[in-house]
Amino acid sequence: MTRVFRSLLLSFFFLVLVFANGSAQTTPTKSNLTARPVEIPFELISKHIFLKIKVDNSRPLTFIFDTGDQVAIIDWERARELGLRLEGELKVGGVGPNKLTGAYVSGSSFTLPGLERFSQPVRIALPLGRMAPKIGHDIDGIVGSEFIRQFVVEVDYQANVIRLHDKDTFVYSGNGQAIPISLNSAGYPIIEAEVTPEGDDPVKGKFVLDLGAGGSLALHSPFVAAHNLPRPETKTIVAQGVGGAGGEATGRFGRVASLKIGRFTFDRPLTLFSQDTAGAAANSVLVGNIGYQIASRFKLFLDYGHQQIYFEPNAKISEKFERATSGIQIHADGATYQTFRILKILDNSPAAEAGLQQEDIIEAVDSIPASKLTVTKIADIFERSGTYKLTVRRGEQLLQVQLKTRQMI
Repeated sequence: MTRVFRSLLLSFFFLVLVFANGSAQTTPTKSNLTARPVEIPFELISKHIFLKIKVDNSRPLTFIFDTGDQVAIIDWERARELGLRLEGELKVGGVGPNKLTGAYVSGSSFTLPGLERFSQPVRIALPLGRMAPKIGHDIDGIVGSEFIRQFVVEVDYQANVIRLHDKDTFVYSGNGQAIPISLNSAGYPIIEAEVTPEGDDPVKGKFVLDLGAGGSLALHSPFVAAHNLPRPETKTIVAQGVGGAGGEATGRFGRVASLKIGRFTFDRPLTLFSQDTAGAAANSVLVGNIGYQIASRFKLFLDYGHQQIYFEPNAKISEKFERATSGIQIHADGATYQTFRILKILDNSPAAEAGLQQEDIIEAVDSIPASKLTVTKIADIFERSGTYKLTVRRGEQLLQVQLKTRQMI
């Protein structure tokens, strides 16, 4: 499926998790940073930043780095595998109407290879495994603002690294712009931005800068309803597969005329118009979320101590939001996430026109076998308009299907 559709489907995968009922606070052990920042490589998987992390000297685990999260969270099954001490019960939610049941973690901490003498508590265990098939990779945990606060965190999407600067001595010297932020009660960075719906005047408001969301812009349902969005003349498609911790979300994908952050204006960004009645996307205090497809056009310096983020444009700053759509929602099954099962087909989409069906298994794309594909690679292929030859297994049949992707919004 296309990156547009895939990243919008997976994207807006907001892990907007609420740290409730307050567990006991433990002071992190701070690494002694030198004059030079510590560089930590990351892997970008389905628009999400994955870091290698150890919990209590475990084998390397993969944690999502997410500004839309507050404390360090570990997957429930991984916590049990490692024998972590779990206490009490809590419920957390995100996009969608449901909540996850988890527990507090007692006496465990995480470390990052390459960052000496640093450790920080793991606070919560939650069942994260249900989201792994959407991304096509294990999700062992999440780290967020409690970690970010210890440093000035430079996020370099072009180099696939984060750099950790000493927050007490850091001085910015690039050509970016400092955007003021406030941190809400959950620790998420809130910025002022301006959205212009098609055929309407600009509207200023507050947005979460959510690096754990793979899309560009998501507008919350109260804002959508108050401004009668999307407009009748706005071309939209039904949102499928949107959500995260709180289950499936509802809405439509389309575009707004523009989004402006500081001096930077983005024309016709892909946008989710939420129709949720509960969960994070029904929050009336915020206009919405700004995610990866905007954030990745910058080198970001997250300076929470001084309540600002530096937005330094990179080579992607002027790219248009133009990508093709396949209309396929894929789940990646199996131990290596390389059984690509079609979960849903969008009506009137290239996938529907090609005769693809739910539960079809994609065995190959343009003669590239599934064993050499990932969810990320499939998204990268299908985001380019073109005709692709798919080998598909349907029950006992092996079919050859021509899929012609195109822009739908």
